[in-house]
Amino acid sequence: MKTYFKTVLLCTTLAVFTSCKAENKKQTIALNETKTLNPKPNKPFIKVALLLDTSNSMDGLIDQAKAQLWDIVNELSYAKCGTNKPNLEIALYEYGNDRLNGNEGYIRQVLGFSDDLDDISKELFSLRTNGGEEYCGQVIQTSLNQLNWGKNADDLKLIFIAGNEPFTQGKVNYKDAAANANEKDVTVNTIFCGNYNQGVSSFWQDGAQLTQGDYMAINQDKTTVHIASPYDDAILILNNKLNNTYVAYGAKGSRKIALQEEQDMNASSYSKANAVKRTVSKSSHLYKNKSWDLVDAVEQEEVIIENINDDELPTELKGKSKSEIKAYVDSKSKERERIQNEISKLNAKRVAYISKHKNEQANNLENAMTHAIKEQAKRKKYTWE
Repeated sequence: MKTYFKTVLLCTTLAVFTSCKAENKKQTIALNETKTLNPKPNKPFIKVALLLDTSNSMDGLIDQAKAQLWDIVNELSYAKCGTNKPNLEIALYEYGNDRLNGNEGYIRQVLGFSDDLDDISKELFSLRTNGGEEYCGQVIQTSLNQLNWGKNADDLKLIFIAGNEPFTQGKVNYKDAAANANEKDVTVNTIFCGNYNQGVSSFWQDGAQLTQGDYMAINQDKTTVHIASPYDDAILILNNKLNNTYVAYGAKGSRKIALQEEQDMNASSYSKANAVKRTVSKSSHLYKNKSWDLVDAVEQEEVIIENINDDELPTELKGKSKSEIKAYVDSKSKERERIQNEISKLNAKRVAYISKHKNEQANNLENAMTHAIKEQAKRKKYTWE
């Protein structure tokens, strides 16, 4: 299933690369007025909705999703649209779980479109399986109705649905859902957890083809293999240093700092190599925390230091002058950039090492999916660095 998740993320990357035209207009707000802003209408986004079957048989799928998240993010971070690097938003749904409301099709929106990678990781780790009815057409239609897909033609809009029951179950016809997806310029990619031909005969392939999406079949119970490298320890040491560059502010600050640490631990629970992949994601442009980190907030012009209220500052900055606060934030910003550059250099060596030691046959689905994602991205003229 981890392979599946990587496939999903990789496909997401395709979408991102499609929308490279727009320039991002940044808005400035005072710290005490800080809030999550809506995506700028002319900024290209990769929007990915993950629809995961959480019935009893899908423990392996969920496990792979958790382990593959950072692989997917890292792949998407290399996407470019012209000279721009698109932003990434991921939404998460679960379906087919008896604990969910049967009147609503055993479907739950776990997370709407979000660029907060820590929140996405947290919600993935919160998923638990339980038997239920799997209604593919209904969960696709629900995500189309509930999520803000927008109308920017440059955005890459992707749905990835994974499961193992016939695609035809439920009161919503998957063909009608596919027609609605086409109207919204959303591509549906299907991932059948089981035998390829069985997925074809149970209409998973047809569900993808109706929107020019990709159909894939995976072994959801296959364990993800994380390849260790000689550079892992050094990258993890840099992760600790990177965490020290975050300056929490406002009502969210302390909670989000704790969440960041929790997701570091969740990644480590799979392997040291997986923790390294998360560190690489944290050093990319996709890991931004302007809603609680003063460094990102100032850099992205979400906060004007002159307008900061003292009671919203961390302890180390309370009572400081505006010039002292600026100097502190600037020093943390420069330190972060230096650490991120070090991580990037080490990761390049790590990737080269892994490519030499990877069992290509064991990862053939992963390689096939990467190819499929990049082929889809070409439709919107996306490229990879």
